[in-house]
Amino acid sequence: MTTDAVPTTPHLAAADEPELVVAPATTFVSLRGSGRPGTEAFHRAKRTVRTVERALPPARRVPGAGAVVEILYRYPEGSAPVGIADFYWINPVDDLEYRVLAQVDPATTDAELAAAADGADVELHTLPERLVVQVLHHGPFADERRTLADLGSFAAGHGLRRVGDHHEIHLDPFTASTPQDHLRTILRDPVGR
Repeated sequence: MTTDAVPTTPHLAAADEPELVVAPATTFVSLRGSGRPGTEAFHRAKRTVRTVERALPPARRVPGAGAVVEILYRYPEGSAPVGIADFYWINPVDDLEYRVLAQVDPATTDAELAAAADGADVELHTLPERLVVQVLHHGPFADERRTLADLGSFAAGHGLRRVGDHHEIHLDPFTASTPQDHLRTILRDPVGR
């Protein structure tokens, strides 16, 4: 599928209704993990990438991305295949592998990252420009099932399927005890035929 006629979206933007867009190449401080989201290890990974991002030189921080935490999710090789709509409901959630991300300037070097990391097991990770379906989910994470169903139907209606990691962009900071009614999360999936 050619992306010539598909609009490019700013990295931290999505509509309230499902849309097909080209997501830009983006670079991150990242930390790998596994298991159920919401655990202490998961929240510790979120804090670590934020701390490292804030320790980078100011020129390497991305304006507007300071409170945003992103997560790429996948299941291990050999797991049952999952689509967009059923991502969290086919395989055990405890089997998830994830990469917690904090956006940084693409010119960030490994040396700058090492100096900021202070021993943390982080790495730079770049997502290439890619064709995605996405939508802005409002509210609790438990309500994402309906939003992902709509996104999956939208992709299928365009003859597309998920071809990479499920991407969640948490526009609002949250902890294990944060009320979720007003949270905004971009749900984004790379797609192809």
